[in-house]
Amino acid sequence: MNFNDWTLEAIRKEGSPFSWMEEHRFNWIPQVSSSIAKVLDGYSIIVVTDREFRWYGDYIVDKINSIDKNRPFIPIYNIDCLFYGAYKLDNTQELDSLYDMFDISFANGYLFWYIGSGEHKHYEYIEQNKSSIIWRLNNEVEGLFSLRKSDPDVDIKLIQVFKLFDKALDAALIGEIEL
Repeated sequence: MNFNDWTLEAIRKEGSPFSWMEEHRFNWIPQVSSSIAKVLDGYSIIVVTDREFRWYGDYIVDKINSIDKNRPFIPIYNIDCLFYGAYKLDNTQELDSLYDMFDISFANGYLFWYIGSGEHKHYEYIEQNKSSIIWRLNNEVEGLFSLRKSDPDVDIKLIQVFKLFDKALDAALIGEIEL
């Protein structure tokens, strides 16, 4: 099944509480299908969030490799766990050194999963990496999945979208979808 049809079907199976995602899927599908294909090719994912959404980065890393899932572990890491204090780096030389370290550490390749408003110091670097997953909060950018931070349900929506990502990953691992 192609990924677009699978996504629409998965959204509709969740029912009306998830119907808001139907209109957002067009910006979600290209990034997610590309990133899952890269993971299947051996890439790692580095999660970067704004300070306000650190909880969500922790949630992603914790849930994606839950022991009770019957699948291989996914190489996904929170940036702060890879380099404690990564959020404190702010000049170009420090950031370049960090990204050089990632190039050495992840020889098979890596991509970023950014969740935030785009004001994070790392965002400019992440945005240049065209294979990154970028979920912008508060700023709609053409071709990027975005939500409003002011939405009272933004946390719930983020959790719902992660669950869809996780299901897509499962479907790709068993060959149910074409990426």
